[in-house]
Amino acid sequence: MNFTASSILPENLGLISYEEKNYSVNISAPERAFLECLHLAPEKLDLVECYQVMEALTTLRPKLLQSLLEQCGSIKVTRLFLYMADKAGHDWYKHLDQSKFDIGKGSRTITQGGVYVPEFQIIVPVELVTL
Repeated sequence: MNFTASSILPENLGLISYEEKNYSVNISAPERAFLECLHLAPEKLDLVECYQVMEALTTLRPKLLQSLLEQCGSIKVTRLFLYMADKAGHDWYKHLDQSKFDIGKGSRTITQGGVYVPEFQIIVPVELVTL
């Protein structure tokens, strides 16, 4: 098991209690966990694999996502999330008020030698765009 700490999201937002026998631990809800995955990509996690996970995330909660994305301290994570959610075409995506998200200014290179996606101003792997 690897433990990674970051400060891109509020300390207690999007956590749920997991209980096993006499032990309880707080873990990330699916919405927060996926944002944390994007924070680790592409250095530690493959972006295509992250997108494949995104395709399966059909039941994310828009209200929690809204809060998490409004308070997300990473422009890279916010843009990647919005790009992948839009690409996946999930119903919950249309319920997000993107005007409240900090997406910064200018383009972001997520991967060298990738493809520029003008709507989200990011450069991502060719493999991700062609899925």
